[in-house]
Amino acid sequence: MLINDFYTCQDAIPGEQEYSCRIIFNPEHAIFKGHFPGNPVVPGVCMMEIVKELLQQQVKVPLMLQSTGNVKFLQLITPGISPGIKVEWKKNNEDYHVKATISLDPTTYFKFDGNYVTA
Repeated sequence: MLINDFYTCQDAIPGEQEYSCRIIFNPEHAIFKGHFPGNPVVPGVCMMEIVKELLQQQVKVPLMLQSTGNVKFLQLITPGISPGIKVEWKKNNEDYHVKATISLDPTTYFKFDGNYVTA
């Protein structure tokens, strides 16, 4: 898990089928030492993991990514910024269709559309 180590959430706004917060990255985390030395950026796989962790936290079941639609890494995220993330989902039986964005006005950094199943 990356939450409370690689990143923390502030200003959380939970909803019935949505969650948003501001992401605060830990600039001293080991991930940034290797990705990339002297020019740290948030790895794309970590953005996807953040979406999963926040969704799991809200629905209170372990999840596994089943499939993705569009996944777009639009801009680099450095540990010095604190973007917002919005995760929206629709549950269908044990499946969750999820749309998420990471942004800091006016820039959108990441867009995600995918399906999770209970693990």
